[in-house]
Amino acid sequence: MTALAGKYKKLKDLHPEEAITPGTGLCAGCGGLDGLRLALKELGENVLICNAAGCFTLLSVYPFTPLKGSWLYTTMGAPVPAAQGVRDALDIRLQHRELPDKEDLLVMTVAGDGSSNDIGLGATSAALHRNLDFIYFCYDNEAYGNTGFQLSAASPYGSATQTAPNTEFHPAGTEFFKKDLFEIWKAQKPTYIATVSPREPIDLSNKFAKAKTMSGSRMFICMSPCPTGWGFDPKESDLIAKLAVDTGMFPIKEYFEGQVTHTKRPQRRLPVEKFLQRQKRFRHLFEPECRHDIIENIQSHVDEYWSHYE
Repeated sequence: MTALAGKYKKLKDLHPEEAITPGTGLCAGCGGLDGLRLALKELGENVLICNAAGCFTLLSVYPFTPLKGSWLYTTMGAPVPAAQGVRDALDIRLQHRELPDKEDLLVMTVAGDGSSNDIGLGATSAALHRNLDFIYFCYDNEAYGNTGFQLSAASPYGSATQTAPNTEFHPAGTEFFKKDLFEIWKAQKPTYIATVSPREPIDLSNKFAKAKTMSGSRMFICMSPCPTGWGFDPKESDLIAKLAVDTGMFPIKEYFEGQVTHTKRPQRRLPVEKFLQRQKRFRHLFEPECRHDIIENIQSHVDEYWSHYE
């Protein structure tokens, strides 16, 4: 089996219509918002988003919304149960001909890495077991960003968060490598899984265009640089996202019909320092002295992953 062929080859070919208007309440330079914007350009207006409490709570605040589609706000652990309820209601009405086909909605969950990896994972696992017909979009900013940037299961080893700071007794800050959500989802064999980055718009757009043609559970993890939590100038958001891919720290791949394919491979992987040194959350690895041991541990972890594919 092979990955599905993409329909886009150049930036100018991307879908021209916007489904999110400018001027949202999210932070300047939010990589997750850029990723969602590109995704919705492909999915269109006929979408109902079930949003988990988190950073994107500020995206659509009653009575104002930047979205052309519909929006349902839920608790951090409930976006997938909400999506299940909406999908069931739509299916029942369609079955009994109470709803014309043209009014059927594409149901989509939008959740941060905290909800995806931790609080909402059990409900998501149950939905995957039932092969719920929905799209899941995880904006991965690697912490609980909306409440002060606390440690989550997606926080990378060596990063500093509000609840896992760098100290004399914990020089690395975060002392665990991030949970591999891709592999956890993959174990339940959903229809489709992909990692995407806003810095790879053609790859991202092709993947959402594919997902729109499928049914069943379609899962996405979006690299989401966070200027406020990661500590960089918002204008560098695209650069940070690019370095995450070029250093191999965020592999761009997809799972389809039992096979994993890397859709964007770094031609020559850069050392992880190129990604780490531009962010305040990793500053303690370079100042007041360089912690070569921690940096080498991060590099070894990345090298170990790619050794299975290179």
